[in-house]
Amino acid sequence: MAKHKKEKRKFKLWQKIILIIASVMLTAGVAFLLFPTVSNFFGQQKANAIIEDFNDSLDNIIPSDGSANANIPSTITAKNHADAVKNGEIDDEGYPIGPDGRRTSSTPVIFEYDLDALYRDSVAYNKSLINHQGTVDTSDYSKAALKMSGYGLSNFYCYLSAPTINMYLPVYLGANDSMMSCGAAHLSGTSLPVDMKDTNAAIAGHTDYIGRIFFDNIRHLDVGDTVTVNNYWESIDYKVIAHKIVKANQTEDIYIQEGRQLLTLITCIPSRENGFDRYLVICEHV
Repeated sequence: MAKHKKEKRKFKLWQKIILIIASVMLTAGVAFLLFPTVSNFFGQQKANAIIEDFNDSLDNIIPSDGSANANIPSTITAKNHADAVKNGEIDDEGYPIGPDGRRTSSTPVIFEYDLDALYRDSVAYNKSLINHQGTVDTSDYSKAALKMSGYGLSNFYCYLSAPTINMYLPVYLGANDSMMSCGAAHLSGTSLPVDMKDTNAAIAGHTDYIGRIFFDNIRHLDVGDTVTVNNYWESIDYKVIAHKIVKANQTEDIYIQEGRQLLTLITCIPSRENGFDRYLVICEHV
């Protein structure tokens, strides 16, 4: 009888152990399944915060003509970022500071003088590409087309919005790992996305990366859908005109086409040869 009770207690102990192991495995399995969703959610929230900060920063532009901006401390008298840093009016990131070097505002300032220079240099960059179409050296894609720090700005150049697929993404200059971990990236050697003809801005984003599903849904854009570029100066509406799958070394679709203003969204998809092809969404400003 005692032996029977002992065996019964042993059996119940094993039941508890098995139940605990099953619970742990179930929790781990659920966590594994939810991780991509949760990770991607936080990735999108981070992108949304960056865009919100960008939009807020547009309210803190210091005019070139010396006129006042109610959002800007009157202690800033310089007309550009470099002089303001030199004068000790802002720190390197553009935040207003007091005599003690401490920040006096939670929002950095932007100088119209620097934005005007950035716009001129963007237009000049685009014009310089027109007569240099051909095979593009992909090793250059990771380089920033312009050095944004020279204008007192981060590598953030604009953001994309496509309401039909709920896409809102910051766009950085240079398609390198660092930039593409935060959003989409402009491919150096292609046009910068400003409002002008004879341009083709190529912007790349990750697909199927946990926490980086930035361009997962571009395949769901329908012909006729709107994709908008929101930069420091304007909002530019493009219409989706085509979808295309090409090999990695086929770059003709990112060339400038005379008289047209194009935007080409690019992401990687698995190919039948165990490599990766490129999925393109071609858009045009009309």
